[in-house]
Amino acid sequence: MRLSLSGHATAALVTDPIVIIDYDAGNLRSVQRACAQVGAVAVISNDPQRILAAERIIFPGVGAAGSAMRSLRRTGMDAALRQAVADGKPLLGICLGLQISLDHSEEQDTPTLGLIPGETRRFRLDQPELKVPHMGWNAVRPVKAHPLLEGVAPEDEFYFVHAYYPVPARDANQYALTTYEEDFAAAIGQGNYFGVQFHPEKSGRFGLRLLRRFIDWDGRC
Repeated sequence: MRLSLSGHATAALVTDPIVIIDYDAGNLRSVQRACAQVGAVAVISNDPQRILAAERIIFPGVGAAGSAMRSLRRTGMDAALRQAVADGKPLLGICLGLQISLDHSEEQDTPTLGLIPGETRRFRLDQPELKVPHMGWNAVRPVKAHPLLEGVAPEDEFYFVHAYYPVPARDANQYALTTYEEDFAAAIGQGNYFGVQFHPEKSGRFGLRLLRRFIDWDGRC
């Protein structure tokens, strides 16, 4: 037996190598298939206890901040994610999963998880040829060493689809930048948490290589 988040006893769960968070956001199966391509078994779950029992967690998503946070709160996954990070489990945030890992999102003026200090802002562009959302391939430039970015060169391109972008409170949490009129954080991290604004599961060999590194990552920088 083990204790649940509410303090009640519950049956022990089998530990999954990787749990992909299911919070009514899109693209979950694509992430699961990408994990399979690099030899990893990943399950999709919205069970907080299964999340807490996982060896590592992928927090993906395509959707809106407000509805995503409502889903996380309704199921208790918000508390499970905070506890998992506090427990030192490696966690990878992707796109919306990264954005709502910060403190606040301008999208629907949404208080978010606070796993890493900062906020999510909407693109406000002056160049008429640049559209929102930012969609397509763009270069990701590492600015600080991290195990998940090992081997990424400044000209390597990853796939983006987003109208909002992360603004970490501290420059020290920025690990890679991308330019869309101006530079913005394409990858941020703190301890055992790492998040990317692009989609590794849609980014060909470079994205698969990052997922492979996450599977081997021990949560230390």
